[in-house]
Amino acid sequence: MGPLAVYEGLVKRFGEVVAIDGLAFEVPEGTVFGLLGPNGAGKTTAIRVLLGLAAPSAGSTLLLGARPGTPAFTPAVRSVGSLIEGPALYGRATARQNMRIEATALGVRESAGEIRDLLALVGLAGRADTHAGSFSLGMKQRLGLALSLLGRPRLVVLDEPTNGLDPAGIVEIRELIKRLPERGTSALVSSHLLGEVQLMCDRAAIVSRGRMVAEGTISDLLSRQGGTGFNVVFSPEGTERARALLTSAGMIVSGSDGALSVTGPGVDGTQISRPLAQAGIYVSELSRVEATLEEVFLSLTAGESDGG
Repeated sequence: MGPLAVYEGLVKRFGEVVAIDGLAFEVPEGTVFGLLGPNGAGKTTAIRVLLGLAAPSAGSTLLLGARPGTPAFTPAVRSVGSLIEGPALYGRATARQNMRIEATALGVRESAGEIRDLLALVGLAGRADTHAGSFSLGMKQRLGLALSLLGRPRLVVLDEPTNGLDPAGIVEIRELIKRLPERGTSALVSSHLLGEVQLMCDRAAIVSRGRMVAEGTISDLLSRQGGTGFNVVFSPEGTERARALLTSAGMIVSGSDGALSVTGPGVDGTQISRPLAQAGIYVSELSRVEATLEEVFLSLTAGESDGG
């Protein structure tokens, strides 16, 4: 099976601003792939270019093997479900009617039972005949996800799909997206919620300031970037000296009052305890903890912020 989506050195500029700088990765079939990074990292722009909604400044993309602007692209993009920057809904139509309208527009023959099942899948079975205009942001996101799944697409592209959901809803939709490959639908999911994506995705590309800083399976990202961190406990008066020592050694340090969390590529306990001991800082506890994608992201970007 070939990749469903390909980024080939994509560059996108808005005037003098470089929103995407050399993005390159592939989304394999049968996976849930995360495009991760803070707000302002270029994720939505990357998705818009993939779907032909924006033109690249340099580089290119492929969607189901088709390049934007070619005759093959129109049928390809019609075979892909998407939820980008919130769903476009008919507020005076019910959820069920919105589904029928979208199915007709896509040329998809969905039976009443299939529409009912999709609404149930996203947790809207009891609101199928409620006007979409009265829905909360979270309910609109649920309906948008159901719309994106019409016709059992090979790929769905979801931009911040848990936006507006409460914690229970986030878990519910996360588990739904995680199971999409069982229905024959792969997913490309953009999100700034790195912890959620760690639980949802098989693979991910981490983006910062428009540049890809890492890509691979979730386990690879956690392990090859020094997939563990350490909690360090010592006398509070040594906090700032310890922070300065460890930061100067290239580690990412957070915490206060004699309790620090330390992460960084390839960091081990000896690299932490030895310089502290040499500086006369007695460590009373040094415990290893598994890294999260958020910690990996911070270590890869040295804590930089995209500011958005």
